[in-house]
Amino acid sequence: VAIIMGGKSDLPNMHEASAALKELKINPSVSIISAHRAPDYLKEHIEKSEREGVKIFIAGAGMAAHLAGVVASHTARPVIGVPMSSKLNGLDSLLSTVQMPKEVPVASVAVDGAFNAALLAAQILAVKDEALFKKLIRRKTSIAEKIKNSDKKARR
Repeated sequence: VAIIMGGKSDLPNMHEASAALKELKINPSVSIISAHRAPDYLKEHIEKSEREGVKIFIAGAGMAAHLAGVVASHTARPVIGVPMSSKLNGLDSLLSTVQMPKEVPVASVAVDGAFNAALLAAQILAVKDEALFKKLIRRKTSIAEKIKNSDKKARR
């Protein structure tokens, strides 16, 4: 999994994706590359990432938020867009991420949803990785148990 963000201001949020993947024993590559300021470098990075075995790209950017779409224009691999909070509370980023033209798909998670982007990437990889699938099942079971325990405590 390659995590690409548009600027260093995106790093705190996108760190959540990296942490979630590492928790599942998936070591992502992490890069800061602007789709607008360094388009040729971004294309080179995508091509290099694919040669190195990257199967999924997570792209997080704010404001114009074209990063996920530009990544998707250069690969046939799944791209998950993470719209970031911005001056319009992330609405501009969300719309830029989800309004992709026909034949250039980008999956999207919630504004600042980098953690969920990582889990979605893991679920996609788990289609062909039974051990990872079992980790994700155990994770869901653990979360459900925590909710049940919280409910029991609240009812006392």
